[in-house]
Amino acid sequence: MALPSRIDVHSHFLPPDYRDALANNGHEKLDGMPAIPQWSLETHLDMMSSANVSKSIISISSPGTHIVPGKDELGRNLTRHCNSYAASLKSKYPHKFGFWASLPLPDVDATLKEIDVAISEGADGFGLMTNYHGNYLGTPIFDPIFEKLNGIRATVFIHPTKPCIKCPGASSTATMDATPFGDQYPIPMFEFFFDTARAVVNLFLSGTVARCPNITFIIPHSGGCMPPLISRFIEFSHIVPGGRLMDDAEVRGQLGKQFYFDLAGLVFAGKEGGLGQLKAFVEGYQIGHDRLLYGSDFPFTPTKFVKQFAERMKDGLESLFEEGEREMVYEKNAQRLIKSNNTGKVNL
Repeated sequence: MALPSRIDVHSHFLPPDYRDALANNGHEKLDGMPAIPQWSLETHLDMMSSANVSKSIISISSPGTHIVPGKDELGRNLTRHCNSYAASLKSKYPHKFGFWASLPLPDVDATLKEIDVAISEGADGFGLMTNYHGNYLGTPIFDPIFEKLNGIRATVFIHPTKPCIKCPGASSTATMDATPFGDQYPIPMFEFFFDTARAVVNLFLSGTVARCPNITFIIPHSGGCMPPLISRFIEFSHIVPGGRLMDDAEVRGQLGKQFYFDLAGLVFAGKEGGLGQLKAFVEGYQIGHDRLLYGSDFPFTPTKFVKQFAERMKDGLESLFEEGEREMVYEKNAQRLIKSNNTGKVNL
């Protein structure tokens, strides 16, 4: 089955020093998965060939680069290492790679400095986790970060991580995993979807989206569990007083202007046809083909499954969209997004 050419906005890299830091700091069973996946330039290029990926915009996945609460220096060093590695990869293979730069949050001062350095290195945007040691996107301590990102008209790719809460009354770095099933199930199986919903809803309810009209957000996995909550958090704000009042037309306008959604993962049900998560999202919430992007989630999704999912996606998208619309999902939306981004220069 010949696969259409595609740009992958959701694929990951694990440079050696970063992988070692994960293993040496309590992340050897990453998010409840059996092991930290292997990654190399060669295996990434092989995946791209297998799935007909013309370009990969790479990023660091969960848990990000600030991997131990309170260890800010480690977070700064890992962030710089990963961003420098990605920048060198893009410089060497400009037609094959771009990158969403990592940020050492919740260290706000270091993050403000890293944004400038990453821009100078040609970052295509920024990859943020849904939460940083219990500090969720949209929390007031991150306002200076979003103000700066808004000022440079940044693209922000959001990736889920383990749900986490700060321990009340304890030290400022004390946290607790918010995972009621413990290690019974891998965190990415469904907790990632819930954390995506928490972060995106909080971005709206905190007013961050409204205050930052120049930021373009990419939400993974077709929005995770966020779509069914759209109507609920909008209407709830009018039923229970005291919070920010949300306007349906405004929110839907922001979704149609500022948000893209990637298709990484299992967005179709069964073995053929267009049924499943994506169909419900597109038809139920009127998200058009011009808001969708391809994502592989490599290497957390191994190459053989990337190809298998791509073949399933080919059939599923053919059931939902016309040929020209599918071309936008696979490549043209990403081309437009990256070319309009002022944080870096990309030759697509």
